[in-house]
Amino acid sequence: MAKKRKAIITCAVTGAIHTPSMSRYLPVTADEIAEAGIAAAKAGAAVLHLHARDPKDGRPTQDPEAFRPFLEKIRKSTDAIINITTGGSPHMTVQERMRPAMTFKPELASLNMGSMNFGLFPMLQRFKEFKYDWEREHLENSRDLIFKNTYNDIESILTQGTKNGTRFEFECYDISHLYNLKYFFDQGLANAPLFVQSVFGILGGIGPDPEDLMHMRRTAERLFGDQYRWSILGAGRNQIPLATIGAAMGSNVRVGLEDSLWIGPGQLAASNAEQVTRIRTVLEALNIDIATPDETREILQLKGADKVEF
Repeated sequence: MAKKRKAIITCAVTGAIHTPSMSRYLPVTADEIAEAGIAAAKAGAAVLHLHARDPKDGRPTQDPEAFRPFLEKIRKSTDAIINITTGGSPHMTVQERMRPAMTFKPELASLNMGSMNFGLFPMLQRFKEFKYDWEREHLENSRDLIFKNTYNDIESILTQGTKNGTRFEFECYDISHLYNLKYFFDQGLANAPLFVQSVFGILGGIGPDPEDLMHMRRTAERLFGDQYRWSILGAGRNQIPLATIGAAMGSNVRVGLEDSLWIGPGQLAASNAEQVTRIRTVLEALNIDIATPDETREILQLKGADKVEF
């Protein structure tokens, strides 16, 4: 009898794109981030992709001490894999962005695979009122923003993370990012299995059309063959539709309030767990099993939760 395929669900709990005024459900404090992560894990997320925020105003921060309280709470309550961002915010320096992952040495960390325009300002058309001054500036300033991820930046993060036993979620926002990853793979700096997170729908990256998804998949297949594990991230309203298309083609999936605030047209998601439950329902309807954290560790060849420093 044929074995059912297992898919990894990643949940990106809060991120650095959306601001507190956009949704009352966006986790901001350490307790909120911990509670959201634990609930998402209970709903079926094997991987929790984590950013931190200043509890006073929700501003993104890469201060390791802002991460520590929710990392410890999540680890005590679930065996989910904790994935710490090295992307931080596009407004931060690479040195700032690296600090939490280098401090806590997680099993998994994100890594953006190329410099790019990163346009958040279109959200000003939807959201008009902001509680904190930084929120409007955060969006408006992205008109003149390059999200810097040079070859030197990527090599530094790869080299230092690998020394710590950390593997990477390679965030690829465009076709060129796959070729950048291929360069590092050929140089022996990125190791198989490559966990490739294809990101669709950010202004400055590849679009959210199904044909864009197909182009990314064809390119990844040609470059990496059986040496990669594919995952789909659709921004905004594209979250569930693109994850569904990808899953039907063999991908893993990522959801969460970092990537989309919505659960349906005009309807804010009440929690990260709600989005996890929605995509889990889709996967199960496709007769795809949900990978557990330990199964995910085996699929991605991670070092194990006993070898992190939190």
